Amino acid sequence: MENLSEARVYVGTYAKYNEGSIYGKWLDLSDYSDKEDFYEACRQLHSDEEDPEFMFQDFENIPTSLIGESWMSDNLFEVIEAVSDMDESEQDAFYIWLNDGSRDIDTDDINGLISSFRNDYQGAYKDEEDYAYDVVEQCYDLPEFAKTYFDYEKFARDLFMTDYWFEDGHVFSRC
Repeated sequence: MENLSEARVYVGTYAKYNEGSIYGKWLDLSDYSDKEDFYEACRQLHSDEEDPEFMFQDFENIPTSLIGESWMSDNLFEVIEAVSDMDESEQDAFYIWLNDGSRDIDTDDINGLISSFRNDYQGAYKDEEDYAYDVVEQCYDLPEFAKTYFDYEKFARDLFMTDYWFEDGHVFSRC
């Protein structure tokens, strides 16, 4: 999974690329306060061109929803700052949740996204059945003998058919 605190981009230009050169440099995003500061560094790097058209030829530790070959999300630096307070497991879960496709991190308010993520994220679990055990423990006051007869596998199947989804050890609510 990505670790945005280690995000970096290899910045070249389309003009150099079209001339057969991949000249550029890896830039660590942690060295810049915002997108404008980053673009200023890109302009200095390629100061031999009058109006360089930047080409992000490679990038590391950045979700694909935040960067492409010729663009960078306006929210990227806000996202980096917002997730810096999360532990690694929570960051992994956040990236999985973002890549689910029902959010637009490029245009949505990052604080709203973080809040929605925290509402949807149920935690890390071994599998769907492990989560079902937890739900039964937390929500139902079953006597111990009844728990031995409870079908956790089928309960998990029903939970994940409608209200929850599971990916890479993380459970999320669909509600």
